[in-house]
Parts: sequence; structure tokens; C-alpha cells
Amino acid sequence: MNQQSIHIPVLLNETIEAFQVQPGRKYIDCTVGEGGHAAAILEKGAQLLGIDIDPQAIEVARARLQPYGDNAILINENFENLERICSDSGLHPVHGVLFDLGMSSLQLTDTSRGFSFQHDSPLNMRFSPTQELSAATIVNTFPEDELAAIIEKYGEERRSKQIAKSIVANRPIDTTLRLAAVVQRSVGFRGKIHPATKTFQALRITVNQELRRLETALQQVANILCLGGRLVVISFHSLEDRLVKNYMRQESKDCICPPQTPVCICDHKATFKLITKKVITPSPAEILANPRSRSARMRVAERI
Repeated sequence: MNQQSIHIPVLLNETIEAFQVQPGRKYIDCTVGEGGHAAAILEKGAQLLGIDIDPQAIEVARARLQPYGDNAILINENFENLERICSDSGLHPVHGVLFDLGMSSLQLTDTSRGFSFQHDSPLNMRFSPTQELSAATIVNTFPEDELAAIIEKYGEERRSKQIAKSIVANRPIDTTLRLAAVVQRSVGFRGKIHPATKTFQALRITVNQELRRLETALQQVANILCLGGRLVVISFHSLEDRLVKNYMRQESKDCICPPQTPVCICDHKATFKLITKKVITPSPAEILANPRSRSARMRVAERI
């Protein structure tokens, strides 16, 4: 792996500061990727369990984290099984849980993965080769109304019906560049962002069930964090950030009954306190050094 292919971890200093990393403490990186955040945590003398659904990412991380020996445990799994993975690994409870929900350079530049339309690739978009559903299946077999609903919901694309109609009319569509061209022809190209960007996001989220799996994992975090342990989530689009924000806000309240309920009937007890009332974003210097970081949003909560 050459230096250019190494993924630059986003908001790295902010992550280490949020976790207050200390020697001997235990942390989980639920999206270990190429091991950037993990290496910085291990460098402080901590123990780390790294999880990633992508087997290629696990192998890259294993090579990068090899110098830390037994302090680094790597598991090729889906983080929706977080509590079981933690229990099986014997790393429980932990002092910090990290979700860095961004795409890695490894995934974006691999021409067999189909995540980007910067080069021509098969319409894949699967994080794991064991997953059955691919972007090609959605694009070429889903009914037009279902395709439009996916693009609108997960891409937040207001021209979803127009795009879906054009996709169906141009089937079969087998590659990323062909799909990007179909979308561009259907809606035109205005502004700096390619018109296919939101459609690609919607397909990737659907293929990998990203929001459902994130929600499932978040519900397990309180059970594996020690008191004072912290949850750090770095998201890269509004759907992820909204889900994380709503989860942290809800779990930092004792009562979550509707406002019109005269007496609390939910018996809900707060499990977190908010450390970041406002979202943390990359500095101008970080964005200049790593333009992919520009959309990153970090939120932090502490187990109580």
C-alpha cells in the first residue's frame, strides 16, 4: 500500500480529545477502515477492537496495526451486531465507541466496487462481497415508483421521479459512468456538484441498509460503555447526522413522552449526557489538506 492510498482520518485530533484516551483503556472503532483513528488510539497505549464489514479494509487495517500486537483486535463483521461482537471479544465494558461513517479511499478508488463515477466500474456498491443486493439489481429490476422513492428518501433528491423514469427507460445500465450519464441527461448539470451524486448516495445506502444498521448499533452502545465512557459519531450527510442527533437528544432525556402527555408514562431514563451541544466540523486547515473532510459532522455523548 503506497502512501497515496492511505486514508486520511477525519477530525482525528478532535476524536482523541473527545475520548480522553489513556493507556490501558478500551475502545471500539466500529468502522475501522484503513486504521487511521485506530492507530492514533493505540498509540496512546490503549486497547482497541476494530470492526469492519469490508474484508479488504480489515486486511489493510491488520497490516497497519500489526505493530500494536495484542492491543489491536480486528473483526470482519457488521457493527449492527455490536453487543455480541463486544461480548465474544471479551472487551467489555469499554471507555469509548467510535463510528466514522465516511467512505474510505480504499473503497472509492477500487474500480471493482462501483462507489464512485470518477472512473467506470460495475454497479456494485456492496461493502461486503457476501451481501446479495447490489446497485445493479436495484437500478435494473426495481419498479420505477420504488426506485423514485429510494432516490427521494435516501438521496434527498427532489427530481427523483424524473431520474427514475430516465433510468427505467435506459435499462439495462451496468456501469457507474453509464448511470451517471443517464442521470445527467435527465436533469442537466448546474452548479458544482454532479447531478448523479445524490442518486449514488441513495443506492449505496439502500444496498448496505446503512441507516437501519446504524440505528440498530446505536441502540446497543449504552450496554457496552462504562460510566463516563463516550460515544463519538462522525457522519457525512444529513440523514446520518439527523439520526445520530435525534438518538443522542432522546437518550439524554429522562422523559420522552409527547408534550401533550400530562403525566410521564414512558419510564424512560437518560443514559447519556450531551458533550457537544453543537456539531463539530473540520477546521479550514483540515479541509484544505483533505477536501473529503468538508462534509464531516461530529457529535459526542457521555454514558451516565
